[in-house]
Amino acid sequence: MLDIRFVRENPDLVKENIKKKFQEAKLPLVDEVIDLDARLRAAIQEANDLRANRNALSKQIGMLMGQAKKDPSKAAEAEAVKAQVTAQANRLKELEAMETQLQEELTKKMMVIPQMIDPSVPIGPDDSCNVEVQRFGEPVVPDYPVPYHTEIMESFDGIDLDAAGRVSGNGFYYLLGDIARLHEAVIAYARDFMIDKGFTYCIPPFMIRGNVVTGVMSFAEMEAMMYKIEGEDLYLIGTSEHSMIGRFIDQMIPESKLPQTLTSYSPCFRKEKGAHGIEERGVYRIHQFEKQEMVVVCKPEESMDWYEKMWRYSVELFRSMEIPVRQLECCSGDLADLKVKSCDIEAWSPRQQKYFEVCSCSNLGDAQARRLKMRVKGEDGKTYLPHTLNNTVVAPPRMLIAFLENHLQADGSVTIPAVLQPYMGGTQVLVPKKK
Repeated sequence: MLDIRFVRENPDLVKENIKKKFQEAKLPLVDEVIDLDARLRAAIQEANDLRANRNALSKQIGMLMGQAKKDPSKAAEAEAVKAQVTAQANRLKELEAMETQLQEELTKKMMVIPQMIDPSVPIGPDDSCNVEVQRFGEPVVPDYPVPYHTEIMESFDGIDLDAAGRVSGNGFYYLLGDIARLHEAVIAYARDFMIDKGFTYCIPPFMIRGNVVTGVMSFAEMEAMMYKIEGEDLYLIGTSEHSMIGRFIDQMIPESKLPQTLTSYSPCFRKEKGAHGIEERGVYRIHQFEKQEMVVVCKPEESMDWYEKMWRYSVELFRSMEIPVRQLECCSGDLADLKVKSCDIEAWSPRQQKYFEVCSCSNLGDAQARRLKMRVKGEDGKTYLPHTLNNTVVAPPRMLIAFLENHLQADGSVTIPAVLQPYMGGTQVLVPKKK
């Protein structure tokens, strides 16, 4: 959410930003919020004037009532002033109700206007215009066929989608044996990887209140992603970023405590409404998965440096597991409304002979901080809004697709890279139970 003063003083820049995001239908919102803001400020000013005048009139009434003891004509004058105070009190009540209504309308519209994107963001209407920046590791296409990822898992008796379908429906899974252990090994390695980078490990709440949801994401994202608990003001988290940033709602953070660098584990729950569909056979797009996340709360002038560090951590992690990846810069039309800048880290799929998303790194500027009323108190005593960033460390089981395909051998076995072997009891190779 933008600062209303910025919108008021820079309407043309805000409209140009909306056009860059290919959201022309939102252009009228700029003039609407400017009008609402003007009406709100006028109501506030009139109310303040009435309050000041009421104090003066109250003193006048007291004086006139004192004089009425000697001069009866002053009593009538006092009654006239009392009537004036009553009329002003009624008008003040109207103005206070008007303030509440105007503020609600203004906030609702402001929350739909997208954040100002960084000048470096490529311009384009959708993800087809995302730009490859660089590759890390050499993508390899083996001279033997690479089966679909669930077929690889099934060769290890490592997945049961049929039972999951009977129990929960499409978009769920049972992981078993070596595949389940590999899943947890990746999570544990990612946790320790981020701790070694100086991040504080955290296990957050897996449900959050509605005011946190609207504080951390746009309405469109909320509708497409979040599961609501019936009869409760609680939502299942779609990613631990939501509860991690929500931790700072309504908080004044001492500047000496910045940056906050946190890495969190959680299950994630997503409706995937409007997505590309739930695969009946696969585990790429699912309703439930686990994730290790990284979150940073920092000074505004440091956020772009952290953005650079964070996506590079993802690259380093995947390369340590011998998986080729690339960085893809997200274009303007592919950015969620709260994001200033974002990139995806995509892993190589030998089976598909293309890259697919495994991490998403985002700088949200001060958008979440403003919505959540987060503040930082500087050493000079002044307060300001921090910037927030988030990035996927690793999100199996999707990441397992890249892992299994890139480590699959011609005989159906799967090699375990050195960094994961301590988390797999020293195992160097997984041998299939059936072919």
